[in-house]
Amino acid sequence: MADRITVTLHHLVSLMDSYADEMLRGAHGVSFSQFQFLSAVAELQPVDITTLARCLFVTKAAVSKRVPSLVADGWIVAADDPHHGRRVLLTLTPRALQLVITAGGGLDDQFTELFADPRLGAEGIDVARLNHQLETLIELVTEKGIPQ
Repeated sequence: MADRITVTLHHLVSLMDSYADEMLRGAHGVSFSQFQFLSAVAELQPVDITTLARCLFVTKAAVSKRVPSLVADGWIVAADDPHHGRRVLLTLTPRALQLVITAGGGLDDQFTELFADPRLGAEGIDVARLNHQLETLIELVTEKGIPQ
């Protein structure tokens, strides 16, 4: 392992993403990338493509390219925004919302179990406290400004 926190954090996130991808593919037949997309729509719905792209840190073109297959597979509904000419609003289908709830809970359970491993210390990691600290770090980094 590296002595640099940036390398360690990146490595951990990469491993967690791979673990989540394997679990989601096996249990639900979706990739972690698809799950992230659907989860973001769930949080923001109804959401337009520009807002969703900003939330996912991808381009509008990347979101637009993915939408037709998710519509065809029955995960999302794309509808014209009646208040804005060419804007498209995305919402989840009931099936997709159930996936986000069920799979998201399963992922949380799996990671929470890892955080309780005795090798992390007698009490493990306090998940609520860690989540709060990570949210605060996100705020601090955001305040510093994200390079464009």
